[in-house]
Amino acid sequence: MTTWIVRTDEPGDGPRLAVKDAIDVAGLPTTAGCQAVAERAEPAAADAPVVASARAQGARVAGKTNLNELCVAADGVNPWTGTPVNPLDPSRVPGGSSSGSAVAVATGEADVAFGTDTSGSVRIPAACCGIAALKTTNGRVPLDGVYPLSPTLDTVGPMGRDVAAVVLGMRLIEPGFTPVPYEESMTIARLRLGGPGFDIDPAIDAAVDDALRRLGPVTDVTSEHYYDAATANGLYVAEEGWRQNAHLVAEPPKMSGRIHRRLQQLHDVVDAGRIGWAARVRAAIRAELGAILARHAAIALPVLPVGTPEPGEDDHSDLLLTSLNGQVNVAGLPAFALPVPLPGSHLPASVQLIGPAGGEERLCGIAAALEAALA
Repeated sequence: MTTWIVRTDEPGDGPRLAVKDAIDVAGLPTTAGCQAVAERAEPAAADAPVVASARAQGARVAGKTNLNELCVAADGVNPWTGTPVNPLDPSRVPGGSSSGSAVAVATGEADVAFGTDTSGSVRIPAACCGIAALKTTNGRVPLDGVYPLSPTLDTVGPMGRDVAAVVLGMRLIEPGFTPVPYEESMTIARLRLGGPGFDIDPAIDAAVDDALRRLGPVTDVTSEHYYDAATANGLYVAEEGWRQNAHLVAEPPKMSGRIHRRLQQLHDVVDAGRIGWAARVRAAIRAELGAILARHAAIALPVLPVGTPEPGEDDHSDLLLTSLNGQVNVAGLPAFALPVPLPGSHLPASVQLIGPAGGEERLCGIAAALEAALA
């Protein structure tokens, strides 16, 4: 039962929608997977706009899904609600923070799921569970009725077993959403990252390269600002996440020790006063990636630098999981996560396709073409 915070199993014949329990569903409390929040939470007076839109398209809410407490970790482990089981390998983490949403669609308990993504939180569990997910352009999807972590970076996006299910999720959010088909004239920029902070397993890199080669022309590119943008992501999360959750720090028994420590660390980062630097990095990474996307249809790199880890007590695996993802939130761009074969492993790798702001239609078309080429 750890996939779900609560099951509703609404009747009907429309698509079954799993909703991360950081998004309001009318009549149900939004707990953010945290006991300290749950004990204060009143039933939501109305659906969040993304849920209201989905219902208007005929979707039926299957329930609210589990997550990392307060959305502030990336492994999907939650000592209070339990940890959703990775259906590909129960010994590995499901990824987070949208862990339950990923597991619900991976196991067929939902046709599509909504998650939130601030530093990779739909892409990471998609990669861990072998499904597809779309992190949307910052500001494209309304955040009303969504438990905030960092409003500057927060996004809501769909998750599904394949590209078609993700497209269905976008249509539930935006009626009439239509992918732009991939054309052979489109080129992909393959982002190469090396040095400290980007310890990418060569087998993962090779799996992404092999998948992309089946699609069409690929051009290698590098980034001057990608490393700093990861730090900038952490600074925005600290500045805004502390403001949102500071009142909970007085209640350590009502959250896990790890998350309580992390909130205190957010406060320490805020005290360092580096948000001005983060804003400058934000402008730089947006300009840099924008210039690449002016020449190419998408930028490609892995979602995860290593294979899906086993649960651990330290923060090292969490930093690894987010190391290639939060930069996209800082830049404000959309990114599609799609599983690709990883030779010699029972688990797939995952490719991340980054597009220009507002470019979800084209990204979905590219992802569909890549999925077909891999089939």
